[in-house]
Amino acid sequence: MKPLPNSCKAREAFHERLCRDVLLITSDHMASNADSSNPASKEIAYVLAKKLGAPSGSRQAGWTSGHLFESICAEFVKTAFAGLTYLRPGKWTVAQVSGPEMDRAEFKRYSHLREIERLAEEHPQLKAILAGGYFIKPDIIVFRVPEDDPEVNRQTVLVDDSCTKLAPLRKRNGGLPILHASVSCKWTIRSDRSQNSRSEALNLVRNRKGHTPHIVVVTAEPLPGRIASIALGTGDIDCVYHFALTELSETINKLNYPDAQDLLKTLIEGKRLRDIADLPLDLAV
Repeated sequence: MKPLPNSCKAREAFHERLCRDVLLITSDHMASNADSSNPASKEIAYVLAKKLGAPSGSRQAGWTSGHLFESICAEFVKTAFAGLTYLRPGKWTVAQVSGPEMDRAEFKRYSHLREIERLAEEHPQLKAILAGGYFIKPDIIVFRVPEDDPEVNRQTVLVDDSCTKLAPLRKRNGGLPILHASVSCKWTIRSDRSQNSRSEALNLVRNRKGHTPHIVVVTAEPLPGRIASIALGTGDIDCVYHFALTELSETINKLNYPDAQDLLKTLIEGKRLRDIADLPLDLAV
């Protein structure tokens, strides 16, 4: 038998962890990522969960499921991206922002936001105007640590004290990490959560000094219509990644939801929706 590629192995491990910790089927045959008030959501999520091998269990609180999903996504990206250093050399870190990691204002392209935050604290009227809008945090970040000059000059002398005094890749030019990607994790999608993802993306675009980092969303939402609320359109989010796109497509075809089939096809062919396995390679670009 032909051995599985590493990306497929990572995807399988990702699904196994999800089924162990967060994707469950309750005693009334409802998957933990289903909307109990929506019949299509319940049916699609149940068949999808069975296809992935989800066990029986009690449904957890929404915030608990969301946090677990975020942690499992972070571990997947960290493991998969670590195997791509030959495609994207450098000192990379994948971090879950809800943990003890840096926030966005500590990165090179957003370090100016720290001064804005300080001024807002000193001047209540300014704080009321800003309303904290500058400081929405993503769930997962991928960043690169600046390089020491010996590493930059490892193959040939590229830099010295006479030039490249502002390039952030040189550690001696400031030393702040360089934000490469922002990943927003949505266990399920409702209208309010959709808008939160867009606000977060626009916040990154508008407040940067330098090029825009990758801005993506990962979701386990079973309804294509709700996925489309984030995925359709351009200008803010690069792409949406589904935790099991192949299985979702097979499930919707099996259950014969024509509108959902057409919408899913539109999202995929329009390059607005991809599978979780595509994410590490996209981040390597």
